[in-house]
Order: sequence, then C-alpha cells, then structure tokens
Amino acid sequence: MRIAEVIGKVTLARVHPSMVGARWVIGVPYSLAALRAAGAPDGEDLVIYDNLGASVGARIGFSEGSEAAAPFYPEKKPVDAYCVCLLDTVVVNDGE
Repeated sequence: MRIAEVIGKVTLARVHPSMVGARWVIGVPYSLAALRAAGAPDGEDLVIYDNLGASVGARIGFSEGSEAAAPFYPEKKPVDAYCVCLLDTVVVNDGE
C-alpha cells in the first residue's frame, strides 16, 4: 500500500462496460522522505478507483497492480490503482 493526496476527480466520456458508474480520483503519491518531512506529495500523478468518497485534499492509502483488482474477484476489472482507505493521520516511525 502507498499513500497519496487527492488533487482532483476524473470525468470520463467513455468507459469500459465493466466500470460504468465507477468513481475515479487523481492522486499524487508521497515518497518516504516527503512523509518524514510532513511535506507535499512528490510522486507522479495517477488515476485511482475510489468507492470511499475521497475528496480533494484527502490523504488515502491505495494499492496497485493485481492487488488493486482483488476487491472485484472473481470478476475481472481494468483497474491499476484502488483506494483502500481514507487516512486521518500519518505517523512515520523510524524504528525508535
């Protein structure tokens, strides 16, 4: 799981038939350095499937790859990233 900040939503004119009604957001992932510094996200933007209602500015946890499609099993869905949680607080513990 990775952490991202939602910066917008996606509106589609056409969608794969299996994804009609799906909600999509644009997220910017945080690197570990950005989380440690409590700074802004510094990754490359990506589109994330969201069924939790994440709003702009929210921090979310998301999965990628085959784990992103796992919630739909046994159906097959064309999903690369899936919002798995809404985060209130992130604490980075360096093993102390």
